Amino acid sequence: MTSLLDTRRVFLVIVALGLFAMAARSVTDPDVWWHLRTGQLILQNHAVFRSDPYSFTKFGQPWVNHEWLSDALIFTLFRTTGWAGPIVTFAGVTSAAFMLVFLRCAGRPYLAAAFTVWSAIASAPSWGVRPQTLSLLLASLFLLLLNRSYECPNVLWYTLPLMLLWVNLHAGFAIGIAFMVVFLVGDFLGIAFGFEEWSQSRGRVKKLAAALAACLVVVPLNPYGVQMYRYPFQTVDSSAMQTYIAEWFSPNFHQGMYTPVLLLMLAIFVAATISPRRLRPRELLLLSITTWAALHSARHIPIYALVAAPILSNLVYAWTREQNRLKAETKRPSTTLVRQMFNGVALAAFLILGSLKVRNVLSTQTDVERHSFPVAAVSFLQAGQFSPQLFNNYNWGGYLIWKLYPEYRVCIDGRADLYGDKVMDQFASAYNISDPSWRPTLEKWQIETVILPPDAPLASALRLRPSWNQVYSDRQAVVLRRPQAQTGQ
Repeated sequence: MTSLLDTRRVFLVIVALGLFAMAARSVTDPDVWWHLRTGQLILQNHAVFRSDPYSFTKFGQPWVNHEWLSDALIFTLFRTTGWAGPIVTFAGVTSAAFMLVFLRCAGRPYLAAAFTVWSAIASAPSWGVRPQTLSLLLASLFLLLLNRSYECPNVLWYTLPLMLLWVNLHAGFAIGIAFMVVFLVGDFLGIAFGFEEWSQSRGRVKKLAAALAACLVVVPLNPYGVQMYRYPFQTVDSSAMQTYIAEWFSPNFHQGMYTPVLLLMLAIFVAATISPRRLRPRELLLLSITTWAALHSARHIPIYALVAAPILSNLVYAWTREQNRLKAETKRPSTTLVRQMFNGVALAAFLILGSLKVRNVLSTQTDVERHSFPVAAVSFLQAGQFSPQLFNNYNWGGYLIWKLYPEYRVCIDGRADLYGDKVMDQFASAYNISDPSWRPTLEKWQIETVILPPDAPLASALRLRPSWNQVYSDRQAVVLRRPQAQTGQ
């Protein structure tokens, strides 16, 4: 019992529980719904999708569902336990990702925990029940293996089965490949600038190059084969995604949720200035690339956080050691009976708080769904007979797929990679009535039923047209219908 209630061990568990409690949150991601439907159909049909079944704008067109295994996992958890399974599982995955960050930080446990929690807070806006969370864990694991390979090069071979899993879970597998390339280039730079000797590094560098080649070889071992080589680049290169999807925007530092990442960037700059420790070329290269990525798109902030926290911790730890402020770190405190009792109470308190947080999240999930999605309007569509082609809000597409497929098909949903820039631009033009082409777009798509927020520009415009009738409305959504007999716009 003494060892179980050891102060450092209890502290470590409390940090993990705190991260878990932070990550346990209601499901609001608009994409989770089409993930559920896709996972259901994959398990039901024992086959993955190769063409789009859900929309009328891209129906039958090729679709690379790079998240097929994640979809099956999310639906299996949901089918087995309701929302409890996905929420608890993905909170655990998030917590594990940052506990791996903790293991890479110097100054354990207290200094490392502080910077780990800081990086977690910086990345928190992107958390949730989503395949990207699985990529976050695997990226964190790759970084741990790459760092540990300087002590034991053979751990690099673990990247091979992890890459095989990753390439079937999410297209974020490209992050793992990129990390390996950066470490390889960084090692060569380190040798060139005298940080390391080639005679000492040769064996590890060769194993890293071999592991990288092996990971590239296993990439096609997925249902879509060699298409996965180019898929990540096609997604990142989409101008429409950068224009219309909020998480692909550059972070707006006027918004409070981005303050922690801004402070993290500034802290690294200050720490690098005052610390006696010099950053190695691989660290500079990795930090530079991920900083650029985080500034280019908020979606990449969690990956930056995985890289930044250990670098900052290592710099600060070196500085504090120079200042002789870590004497207490080198001396392990005794575990007295009073301390054991305190540790036990603290651990029990965090367990209870974590359980209460999960219970509260689950109890409010129905209200969150009703607040975020057109629940009542969908019930209205289910009860009536309308044109099967719906013009819908972008963030509602996945929910409509989950609730209304196959009776209805959506105009658009969160699979922006499928729709491409042309459809995304046409949709935005029609939704915002930003140019005269919005009416021809509705005609081209044969839109006769619209479900939109009441204040959507298109909804306001259609209410003024005698050929459109508003047949349902509430505070969340309106449904407008154009009778088939009336063809004039």
